[in-house]
Amino acid sequence: MTLKQQLTEDMKNAMRAGEKHRLGVIRLMLAAIKQREVDERIELDDAQVLAALEKMLKQRRDSVSQFEAAGREDLAIIERDEMAVIETYLPTKLNDAEIDALVEAAIADTGASSARDMGKVVAAVKEKAAGRADMAVVSGKIKARLA
Repeated sequence: MTLKQQLTEDMKNAMRAGEKHRLGVIRLMLAAIKQREVDERIELDDAQVLAALEKMLKQRRDSVSQFEAAGREDLAIIERDEMAVIETYLPTKLNDAEIDALVEAAIADTGASSARDMGKVVAAVKEKAAGRADMAVVSGKIKARLA
């Protein structure tokens, strides 16, 4: 079962169970996926669906920080609840040691030796860590390692 099919099934189950909050978040996820499919005129595979969910998660993280800065904890709580639902569909996150190992392997595979080769290393790590690591953290580790 693809991730998109899983979302559709979970939407039906949330409707039956009367879970209004979860249902709303799942509908938002499906709408974002459908929007991307319509815009690009393609059928998204699981990797592309994960990318769309990662983007939604990043948007909510940004919203939480802005709401907290503005003193709107009530809105920040809503965003955190949405993040919790979205995260249930993402694969488990890599820990620091696993990220370091991926970075080292990518540097060895690409033969990177300076900051100019950072793009190749990021692309190699992104392919293996799609949806399982924050690419901003990975990028920082790569930059520090190549510096």
